[in-house]
Amino acid sequence: MASTRIPVIDLSHWYPNDSASRNHLAANVDQALKSTGFLLVTGHGITPGLAGQVRAAAYDFFHLPPAVKERYAQDTGRRGWIGRERVATARSEGSHTPPDLLEVWSCGAGSTTHPGRTQRLPSRWPDEVPSLHALVTEYTEQMRRLADTVLEVMATALDRPTDFFTRHTACPQWDFTINWYPAASETGPAAPGQFRIGPHTDFGLITLLDRQRGQGGLQVHDDEDGWHDAPYEPGAVTLNIGDLMARWSGDRWRSGRHRVLPPPPDAPGEELTSLVYFHSCAPDTRITSLSAPIGRRSYSPVRAGDYLHDKMQAIYTTG
Repeated sequence: MASTRIPVIDLSHWYPNDSASRNHLAANVDQALKSTGFLLVTGHGITPGLAGQVRAAAYDFFHLPPAVKERYAQDTGRRGWIGRERVATARSEGSHTPPDLLEVWSCGAGSTTHPGRTQRLPSRWPDEVPSLHALVTEYTEQMRRLADTVLEVMATALDRPTDFFTRHTACPQWDFTINWYPAASETGPAAPGQFRIGPHTDFGLITLLDRQRGQGGLQVHDDEDGWHDAPYEPGAVTLNIGDLMARWSGDRWRSGRHRVLPPPPDAPGEELTSLVYFHSCAPDTRITSLSAPIGRRSYSPVRAGDYLHDKMQAIYTTG
């Protein structure tokens, strides 16, 4: 897939509050999401260097001895540290695949009774890397604000009120994962059908990804041409649509299918770390497809929290 198929969107054009600039930006976003479900976002306002600081702290954690990391496996294995052999993402599509070749630090927030506040999990953070908690807290707060800004652009693209989506994100259900992809020299050769992350679509509204370039990196799927390496733009955040937003838009916008390639044998020392922010709405939000001419397909209404729960249950292994 050529980089022109996943366009770069400069979000700084949204902030001056000029209606002509905003409408032009929204129209470009709409066109891109109809064709691929992916964007590269610049002008996003994330503090320069913050992602690198998070990544450096995560490096220190993931390189601790396994017995130390095991102390921080929490919440039935779905928060805190998630070790290898625990996640098989392609199972969300119904495919029975080997476990993904990664380790994860996972945190998230569910709704509380106080608008604008969230309850964060996990409850324990690694004493060995004391900077990780504060860095992740700052990073996820900035990503949450960015996600809501993008949702305002998307509402404008649909000729809806600016808060059409964000009225449901005052107490959002969000997840943040730091995905560490160990080198081939550590994992050994991939089994048949095994990836760093298997083929899937994301489950929520939108996903914001800060990634590193690598041979065993992100690929996206195009219905016409199949799998291709995702374009990389230094400093840009990769955005893709999730299942709930695809349903909400009545398939006007597609949920972008993607995967992360296995460790490359010809680069045995390559290890990568991705920062992945998954943004969704309050769990009790009822997702009802927008009708034509905006939507193209009508889905049965779903409760957002139920949909996310069922999908998450599918990808975690019991071993």
